[in-house]
Amino acid sequence: MGDPEEYEDQLEKTLELKESEDPESVSIQMEGEEDDTVQEEEAEAQVTQLTDTDYHTASQHPETHKVCVELRELVMDEKNQEMQWMETARWVGLEENLGKDGIWGRPHLPYLNFWSLLELQKAFAKGTVLLDLPGKSLAEVANQLLDRFIFEGQIQPDDQENLLRVLLLKHSHASDMEALEGVKPVVVTRSGDASEPLLPQRPSLEAELFCAQGDGSTRGHASEILGKSPQDWEATLVLVGRANFLKRPVLGFVRLKEPMEPEPKPEGSEEPAVPVRFLIVLLGPEGPNVDYTQLGRAAATLMSERVFWNEAYLAQSKETLVQSLEGFLDCSLVLPPLDAPSEKALLSLVPVQKELLRRRYLPSPAKPDPSIFKDLDVKKGPGDTPEDPLQRTGRLFGGLVRDIRRRYPHYLSDITDALSPQVLSAIIFIYFAALTPAITFGGLLGDKTQNMIGVSELLLSTALQGIIFSLLGAQPLLVLGFSGPLLVFEEAFYMFCQTNNLEYIVGRVWIGFWLILLVVLVVAFEGSFLVRFISRYTQEIFAFLISLIFIYETFYKLVTIFQEHPLQKNYDHDVLTTPKPQAALPNTALLSLVLMAGTFFLAMMLRRFKNSSFFPGKLRRIIGDFGVPISILIMVMVDALVQDTYTQKLNVPEGLAVSNPTERDWLIHPLGIHVEFPIWMMFASALPALLVFILIFLESQITTLIISKPERKMVKGSGFHLDLLLIMGMGGVAAIFGMPWLSATTVRTVTHANALTVMSKDSTPGAASQIQGVKEQRISGLLVAVLVGVSILMGPILRHIPLAVLFGIFLYMGVTSLSGIQLFDRILLLLKPRKYYPDVPYATRVKPWRMHIFTIIQVACLVLLWVVRSIKQISLALPFVLILTVPLRRFLLPLIFQDMELKFLDADDVKMNLDEQNGQDEYDEVVMPV
Repeated sequence: MGDPEEYEDQLEKTLELKESEDPESVSIQMEGEEDDTVQEEEAEAQVTQLTDTDYHTASQHPETHKVCVELRELVMDEKNQEMQWMETARWVGLEENLGKDGIWGRPHLPYLNFWSLLELQKAFAKGTVLLDLPGKSLAEVANQLLDRFIFEGQIQPDDQENLLRVLLLKHSHASDMEALEGVKPVVVTRSGDASEPLLPQRPSLEAELFCAQGDGSTRGHASEILGKSPQDWEATLVLVGRANFLKRPVLGFVRLKEPMEPEPKPEGSEEPAVPVRFLIVLLGPEGPNVDYTQLGRAAATLMSERVFWNEAYLAQSKETLVQSLEGFLDCSLVLPPLDAPSEKALLSLVPVQKELLRRRYLPSPAKPDPSIFKDLDVKKGPGDTPEDPLQRTGRLFGGLVRDIRRRYPHYLSDITDALSPQVLSAIIFIYFAALTPAITFGGLLGDKTQNMIGVSELLLSTALQGIIFSLLGAQPLLVLGFSGPLLVFEEAFYMFCQTNNLEYIVGRVWIGFWLILLVVLVVAFEGSFLVRFISRYTQEIFAFLISLIFIYETFYKLVTIFQEHPLQKNYDHDVLTTPKPQAALPNTALLSLVLMAGTFFLAMMLRRFKNSSFFPGKLRRIIGDFGVPISILIMVMVDALVQDTYTQKLNVPEGLAVSNPTERDWLIHPLGIHVEFPIWMMFASALPALLVFILIFLESQITTLIISKPERKMVKGSGFHLDLLLIMGMGGVAAIFGMPWLSATTVRTVTHANALTVMSKDSTPGAASQIQGVKEQRISGLLVAVLVGVSILMGPILRHIPLAVLFGIFLYMGVTSLSGIQLFDRILLLLKPRKYYPDVPYATRVKPWRMHIFTIIQVACLVLLWVVRSIKQISLALPFVLILTVPLRRFLLPLIFQDMELKFLDADDVKMNLDEQNGQDEYDEVVMPV
């Protein structure tokens, strides 16, 4: 059914069967040179000889049945003043309309006005289509349809209960009209009450023309036809009504997987019960140019048309139905409102209608243009899809072998594709993007570990691991670096070692050994697929926690400076400042505050500058992208101008020396440096190794997922298993040399990919540029790593950077990381009236109080993580507690929220930001911490 050619063949066979059963209904041979009189007589004979059987031929196709259509309108009865659905028209070949007295009118050919067809086309194009929906009752089907309405933004979540009550109202039939004492039109209000239409209601043309001459029976011709063999028929139910709380008309088309059992007919009714296969719901607000009766008639007539209902049975997508509707319009005649034509003139249109029927029933598709096959891969079949790198093979190291086979054949092109000016500009930009955080985190890491690991170790580790990964990695666009989560772990592990009299730098060696063992086991059993279970719910809690830690640490360090150098009236003179001040110094705290705040506000201002209207676009982008190093440079110059005030500077050793040469060397002895390392801790190091593994696994794999989105149009693929093995393996080896382990950094990687993205130039005014591809190569990452390594020789320059400036960058990273976190946006919504909510799915398609409950649960998890992080004795367990949010999201939250609500609240709906429009940049695309 999914093959288009098979589908078309099946449809044509079905129609040919119908033609063989009723050849007279679409006679297509015309004598072009015959006399007009003869032609008119033949046409008149055909018109006058039409019978019911001309309009309901049987299909022998096993998956299709004869279709009858019922139109039911939302009305209020005169007797009890209750809303209900009343059957007002039906189609079994011919159309019958119900009169006010409950008597079926004379059967007639269906006709439609042009407006109703246009409106129906609009409604179908914007409407909701559900195919092969499981459901055995109207209540079950209505619930699923309304959920889909909310998902597609057709209705608001608050309207669901009201519309459900409307759809489940009582259904009445022609035989009930006398007991109800008549019916009248009705409009449903938001409160669920009924009100009369504000606009005057004119009687339909059908009722005036055909119901006045009814045969006096409540049975009608349709019941006679259906009663012969009701088991061969399936019904289409069309429900139309007015609801003034809807913003626009909404249409829902449902094809049930199995026919729904028919509702019981009233006692004494002679009408047979027909199972329902299709349901069309058309609801909307009252309007001066909207007639829902005519819209319903158009939908019902469409479903009674031979080709369309065959399409409806066989269609596998909404597009197929819309195309068939367009074909229906193409073959429909429209009579302009000229002077009333004579019957003879109308009969002259019969040949035109025959030709249109021939085109409708016997399509002759043209052969496709051979040029459309030019860009297709002829080696792949029509059903082939790109290989999923996370799909398990079921063999030991199967994923690793598949990554190598997939990626390494492109190795030569990874070098030749780098011959582009765009790659050169990306190298310069990413160099500063990688160097700045390396210096910042190196200084902070040295401050927290008593310089056991500092700037020189981090720069050297970034350079060496970056070079190796660029040469061997499966996704060379990943930028390796140190990140906030790893900084939090290093601080917690250092405090743990200090508390238990353990050598911190030796403990890291044993963590490295276990880290290598863990990654080999995970890669062997293809454990990278576990990243699928880590949803945005967990990612955002983690990212929010790291952002809070960044912001908290900045002000904590600033308060510490004010405590060491308080504002006081008198200060000591001739105070020694090396290696650190022996007493409080004047203006140190105030200058540190100025440097920190100045760096932060400058970086924020320059980040937003690229979205301003000053200077040409390329110059704005350069200034914005290099905002952080520019801010550091300016504030370092400010500090240099204030020569009489002391500020603590970055501690950088000479050349390739370690940061603390009195305590350690480049090679770390695993059995201990100054004291013997306890054997129990050698084995116990497996626990913190697991924590490091979790942190690196989370950030590296999710970063790979982000840049591997199909929208980026990368063609060489990624390798989750190979990249994870390289990153963890290099980190484990780096620990032997006292260097920090690294992970794939999200913001820097996304920035790297964006810098190498090739955009098409669209000349259409106002049209957005489209992605053509990405320069997937290894040279940019390789040269960036080399340049970072050369920067180790910049020690004399780096020693002039005040730590307060790095605190400002730390604050900048914490604040900017919040911009891409939906949790932060929803926390702000707790304080806003609903009318100020943004037009996003989680705010518009989920009830506010349900959204707030979801937010509060996330905040509770965040508070728990903060408490664990703040208690020194259990701070190392932070990643374990974080991982517990995964089963919480997968097993507990579905018991509280509906699946549709979770799709909105926990959806990966982040779009790529390549043009930095509307104040957005790479930080808005990233949900992982910096």
